[in-house]
Amino acid sequence: MTKYFLDAGTTWSKILKVEENEKEYSVIKTRDLKNLNIEFEISTGHSGKFGKNYENEVVALSYGAKRYNDGVILDLGSRDAKWIKFNDGKFQDMDWNNNCASATGATIEMLLKFYDVEVEKLIPTKEKYSVTCGIFGLEKIMDDISNGVSPNLAISKFITGIAYNAYNFTKKPNKIYLSGGFCENKCFVESLKLFTEVVLLGRYMLVEGLYNIYLSQTK
Repeated sequence: MTKYFLDAGTTWSKILKVEENEKEYSVIKTRDLKNLNIEFEISTGHSGKFGKNYENEVVALSYGAKRYNDGVILDLGSRDAKWIKFNDGKFQDMDWNNNCASATGATIEMLLKFYDVEVEKLIPTKEKYSVTCGIFGLEKIMDDISNGVSPNLAISKFITGIAYNAYNFTKKPNKIYLSGGFCENKCFVESLKLFTEVVLLGRYMLVEGLYNIYLSQTK
């Protein structure tokens, strides 16, 4: 029997299809979920509840990443950032920032679109803006661009600031296991590596966690 699991993000949704222990992953625009004729076993994510059951995002992350004991697991999305840490398979610490989206994917997407910059062409830089407040960060970007700094460099400096914030937010670990769409942003990954070791987990850690929750409930 085919089972489906959903991480409904703000912009993108991740789907795990399991059929006879074979897994198939896909990503679609969240706005297109309404066009799917699928019943999800469990869903999570900012964009609402779908299917039979709904699970908290941090719980889903923890079930997906429990085997990583030697660092912090950070999931960085369009609107929030959350991390969790285990010690010998047991929960040790966590935090979740879902009140301020200034230093997450939505802001970068907006900047790339506004200045017509391709993310693949961004080059990491050690220079960084302070992005503790997104409004001041955006103001600094616009000031520098108006004074002749290229949009590519300004956005790269902003991304380095986000990476530094992520490092501080996770309490400056020696290793970060990175989950979410930022895994595909090479500029961010290389910027984060300026501060700590980085291991990429990809975009599907939360749906993996949902599947693990389902398995634990059906034993």
